[in-house]
Amino acid sequence: MNTALSWIKAYVPGLSCGDQEYTDAMTLSGTKVETYERLDKNLEQIYVGQILSIEKHPDADKLIVCQVDIGKETIQIVTGAPNVKVGDKVPVVVDGGKVAGGHDGGPMPEEGITIKSGKLRGVESFGMMCSIEELGSSREMYPEAPELGIYIFEEDVPVGSDAVEVLGLRDTVFEYEVTSNRVDCYSVLGLAREAAATFRLPFQAPVVEVEETAERVEDYISVEVKDPDLCSRYCARVCTDIKIGPSPRWMQRRLAASGIRPINNLVDITNYVMEEYGQPMHAFDLKTIAGNKIIVKRAKDGEEFQTLDGQIRKLDSEMLMICDGEKEIGIAGIMGGENSKITDQVTTVLFEAATFNGANIRKSAKRLGLRTDASGKFEKGLDPANAKAAIDRACQLITELGCGKVVGGTVDVCEPLKPLNRISLDAQRINDLLGTDITKEEMMEYFERLELVYEEATNEVVIPSFRQDLEGIADLAEEVARFYGYDKIPMTLPSGEATTGKLPFKLRLEETARDIAQFCGFSQGMCYSFESPKVFDKLLLPEDDKLRNAIVIANPLGEDFSIMRTISLNGILTSLATNYNRRNKDVRLYELGNIYLPKALPLTELPDERMQFTLGFYGEGDFFTMKGVIEEYFDALGMKKKPVYDPKSGKVFLHPGRQADILYEGTRLGFLGEVHPDVLDQYDLGTKAYVAVLDMPAIEPYATFDRKYEGIARYPAVMRDISMVVPKEIMVGQIEAVILQRGGRILESYQLFDIYEGSQIREGFKSVAYSITFRAKDRTLEEADVSAAMKKILNGLQDLGIELRQ
Repeated sequence: MNTALSWIKAYVPGLSCGDQEYTDAMTLSGTKVETYERLDKNLEQIYVGQILSIEKHPDADKLIVCQVDIGKETIQIVTGAPNVKVGDKVPVVVDGGKVAGGHDGGPMPEEGITIKSGKLRGVESFGMMCSIEELGSSREMYPEAPELGIYIFEEDVPVGSDAVEVLGLRDTVFEYEVTSNRVDCYSVLGLAREAAATFRLPFQAPVVEVEETAERVEDYISVEVKDPDLCSRYCARVCTDIKIGPSPRWMQRRLAASGIRPINNLVDITNYVMEEYGQPMHAFDLKTIAGNKIIVKRAKDGEEFQTLDGQIRKLDSEMLMICDGEKEIGIAGIMGGENSKITDQVTTVLFEAATFNGANIRKSAKRLGLRTDASGKFEKGLDPANAKAAIDRACQLITELGCGKVVGGTVDVCEPLKPLNRISLDAQRINDLLGTDITKEEMMEYFERLELVYEEATNEVVIPSFRQDLEGIADLAEEVARFYGYDKIPMTLPSGEATTGKLPFKLRLEETARDIAQFCGFSQGMCYSFESPKVFDKLLLPEDDKLRNAIVIANPLGEDFSIMRTISLNGILTSLATNYNRRNKDVRLYELGNIYLPKALPLTELPDERMQFTLGFYGEGDFFTMKGVIEEYFDALGMKKKPVYDPKSGKVFLHPGRQADILYEGTRLGFLGEVHPDVLDQYDLGTKAYVAVLDMPAIEPYATFDRKYEGIARYPAVMRDISMVVPKEIMVGQIEAVILQRGGRILESYQLFDIYEGSQIREGFKSVAYSITFRAKDRTLEEADVSAAMKKILNGLQDLGIELRQ
């Protein structure tokens, strides 16, 4: 946001300070000044001079000799300017003065150019007449300046006066760094209000009184808003008898200082109000509006529209359009249409000032690739109350500048305005937040300067509508701090209780996964979340598998990165295959990354993003090696119960006889197994590989990092070994479940130490041997205690068809 100091002073009478003082004070009060630039830099001893006579140079055809009255004296100047004549009033820099640059408009020297008296082809010259480029500006900012030659003043400019002052260059332009929540400071009035509060001066907003004709605006235009969720307010006013011409110099200078090129009175008025009030406006030629009706509605998918810059824009149903009775005439909040633009032949103008949905304007501008000054303001979320004030100000300027007449009344289609926000005032709470001891009366004085109204009956501060950033007591504390002075706030020790910092629980689970994986020899891999649909075929997934319901990327880099992954195996298998084909032995990799499971397609809400702990290896190890890594991780998470492995997992990408779902307390936490040989062929992986995938959100409810200390056992343990003949279909997990259930309180642990199948065991059976440990915490066990427990265990095993081996 760039603004001339003179414009600020128009609303803050009595503001008198140096540029650096203004910069420091505004920055300390929270309105940061990024930098400033003097418009009269390197402009010294430049006066308004009047040409009294012109003679040809005796020795040069392209030079002339002028006698110029500069008020205090008449001096002789030799020039080659082609556009001067007797009586013209021009800027003259005298001997010893300075100009900013050369007449070619090129880069200006840092120290400017000093002008000295001298002879040109034998004729003395005691100064120089200046072009607008030599004064540090350009024809874009001074459209009345000639393309080649000297700048000519108007006839009523006093001879001998300060030419820099007459040109409006005795000014400073300040560049502000405005945060996006301070929408009010994207206007000159907002900045002036801040300056008034900072320097404890009265703020005087312009008094707006619109002189209207007896006609009614309803006879000219009607407005219908079909999408009030995207347009909460739409104000329209009509001006007739429009006369296009240049805007006054004061308006041109203020716009130019803000970086806006003056064009004509009508365009300049809309730009001026946008800068002054922070409210973008648009003007339509009323005769181009079919049916004398404005309709605000969404566009249709695939429609095309030509904007004022001549470009054809492709629209979609999320973009808001301004339409008449037959066609679109503007993209709401971004740019008007070529079909309703203002020309020099316009006679009746429709002014628009509206409040559009900020997020929608931002997204629409991004999709169109068209960001304008208007969209930049709308996207921050404007105050609906500001629209009516701004359009009235524009109509006031229309009459004051003799640009036209204003038809009576305003068409104002408005959703109910939100009630003003109220915040309970707690002075002690504010002091606690700031570490200060400011009285309530002092706080009230700060609030009054900011136009925040205190209601004593309710002890509430009423927030004006233009301060949308003030929502709670912390915001009031910030306002107090700004004007009390951040530099005055004393250093204090923090109050409250100190707590030990640590990672969130979810991240601790992931950190433990990394620790266990690396302890077990795995290296971390980073795999893409974007994948190819061909992955599903490589993993042999059926056509109706729900994992094929993947989110398609709107603008993919290519087919190989066109969907969001729904299973995490592809990245690990690809990396294993790459290592295998580069002849790396015994490779172990793991990844922690999300999969993206849509709740519905096409998307109606954000997908379910689930963190997966994926492990894969080839080389030394087998199915049980991977199972050991999983159980090591569960143990580190405090999951002391035995996981159950269900071999009927049905994963088509795993070996049918060497796979299992991992269950814990009946909940499926993941799966593990040997990769199917056909899948290995798809990935060009010429050796057995094993994978495991754990669903971290499913693990989280069962994990704990709480540990209870148990002392060293005081009493001896008793061990019993049993060797059993077990039917082959019985899994050791079933045996361990019986031991755990029937071992009682004295059961301490059990360990499988042998499995045998061979000629000494009858067909259909296997030999399984366990070592079982018993211990009591409060006494030495007797033989009867252990025998009773063993009898219960053996009875339970017999129910499974298991016999003791003789």
